[in-house]
Amino acid sequence: MDVHIEESWKEILKEEFDKIYFQQIVTFLKAEKSAGKIIYPPGPLIFNAFNKTPFPKIKVVLLGQDPYHNKGQAMGLSFSVPDSVAKPPSLINIFKELENDLGIAAPVNGNLEKWAMQGVMLLNASLTVRQNEPASHSKIGWLQFTDIVISKISQQKTGIIFLLWGKFAQDKQFLIDETKHYVLKAAHPSPFSADKGFFGCSHFSKANELLTAQNKEAIDWKL
Repeated sequence: MDVHIEESWKEILKEEFDKIYFQQIVTFLKAEKSAGKIIYPPGPLIFNAFNKTPFPKIKVVLLGQDPYHNKGQAMGLSFSVPDSVAKPPSLINIFKELENDLGIAAPVNGNLEKWAMQGVMLLNASLTVRQNEPASHSKIGWLQFTDIVISKISQQKTGIIFLLWGKFAQDKQFLIDETKHYVLKAAHPSPFSADKGFFGCSHFSKANELLTAQNKEAIDWKL
C-alpha cells in the first residue's frame, strides 16, 4: 500500500502498511467519508507528525491521545492548533508551564510546528477522529499502529526523551526501553488535572538538560 508519508518513516514502517489491521483502518476511513462523516485532521495532515519530524531527527516524543474533534483545530500534531485558531485549555496550560519553567511568555498562536521541526515528535495515539466525537476512531487500529511507532523509536534510537503526560500516555511506558531512553512523567495539562503535577514538572528545561548531556542541540521552545 502506497501511504503518503515522509521517506524515512516509510522505510521504517513499510511492513505495517501491508498488514490486515492497517488495511482495515484505510477501509474504515473510506467508509466514513462515503457516509458523509467529517474526519479530522484533513487527509494530507493525518501523518503530519511523521512528515514534520523525520525518523533521523527525533529527539523528544510528546505523546497525545486523540486529535482535536472541533472544526479547524486538528493539524496532525499532538496538542497543536493552526495559526489563528483559539488555543484549547490544555495548550494554554502547557504554555503556562513553559513560562513558569523557562520564562518564555505564551505565544499568540498555538501552532507547535516549530517544535516538530526541531525534533519534537508530536504524536497522537489515534491519528484521526470523527467531528465532535472524541475517541471515535480509537478502536479502528490506530493504537496498534502507534504502539508499533513507539516501539520502533525505542528499538532503533538511543537517548530519546519521552514526555508522558497523564495516565493514557503513561500506559505506553512499557513500550520504551528505559535502559537507553529517558521517560519524564507528569499529570495531563488538562484543566482537570494540571494542578495535580503538571504545573511545576519543568519538563521543558529537563528535556534540554538531557539533550545537552548527550551533546545534542537543545530545543528552542520559544514559538
